[in-house]
Amino acid sequence: MVKTDNKTVRGRVWRDGKVVAEDFDFARISDYLNEQDSLTWVDLCDPDHRLLQELAGELTLAPLAVEDAIAHSERAKATRYATHTFMTVYAVKLDSVPPDATGTRLAIRKVSAFVFPHGLITVRADPDFDIEEVVHRWDDNADLLQYGVGALVHGLLDTVVDGHFEAVQSLDDAIEGLEDGLFDETAASADVQRATYQVRKDLVQLRRVVLPMREVINSVLRHRRDFNAPTEMDPWYDDLYDHVLRASEWTESLRDMVTTIFETNLSLQDARLNNVMKKLTSWAAIIAVPTAVTGYFGQNVPYPGFGKEWGFLFSIAIILAIGGALYATFSRKGWI
Repeated sequence: MVKTDNKTVRGRVWRDGKVVAEDFDFARISDYLNEQDSLTWVDLCDPDHRLLQELAGELTLAPLAVEDAIAHSERAKATRYATHTFMTVYAVKLDSVPPDATGTRLAIRKVSAFVFPHGLITVRADPDFDIEEVVHRWDDNADLLQYGVGALVHGLLDTVVDGHFEAVQSLDDAIEGLEDGLFDETAASADVQRATYQVRKDLVQLRRVVLPMREVINSVLRHRRDFNAPTEMDPWYDDLYDHVLRASEWTESLRDMVTTIFETNLSLQDARLNNVMKKLTSWAAIIAVPTAVTGYFGQNVPYPGFGKEWGFLFSIAIILAIGGALYATFSRKGWI
């Protein structure tokens, strides 16, 4: 690897599908990119503005593309310029444990790329996106490298889209767990609400990354047709586009499911509250019976059985009879 002002620069050159140079001199980038019979890749990890400006002057990079490569919060896109195509995509990874109770578990990493007719330059904002996964994918499909830079771009995008799929699958599993917890009487309502909010927040972040990928792949496909790229890669890009569509549709489905869980949880809470109110009302009615009877027989006026033992027993019998009748009635209705 080449060190330039303490910034790691990695490179690789293929010829006829075989690696012929690796970690070459940074100053030779333009020479390799201009070779018609070779394929060049350069990776810049957390480059400073001066390094990118130097590279832009040497390779005639578009100023807007250079700014987008180092800017934060850029939307995923693919833009064609006079000498190259610039792409920005976001790789994602879903952590198992959130950093805090209200934070997101989704780790989003920006990856930019300058695509030339015979080379690819990737720019990573930080090393958290493992570029080795992309390199392994290129190595596993080395036979595709004979079709040019389209194979490198496909390997990069395929790795990113696979990460999207894994994140969507994890959220789908989490939503299934929420659905099971909805009808668990032992589960605390606050825990269900907190978990649902967490999944919803992760899903919103993921959709912002996944949905623009359709435009990115469409733009890449248009640029390939404009450059008369080898058609042998078309089936691979069609499969990649299909994966992007599936991931997008999956996130839309999950959004509807999360909304349904929110509404169902609120409905269940209302139902549980109504059930509690029924029980309280039923017991209040039962308790009101002895209160009313004892109040009647506690009058300071003569009444049937006043001052007699059977009068007391009669009042007890009335309490038990009416209270028992109310209890039986409420039990049949499921209120108790």
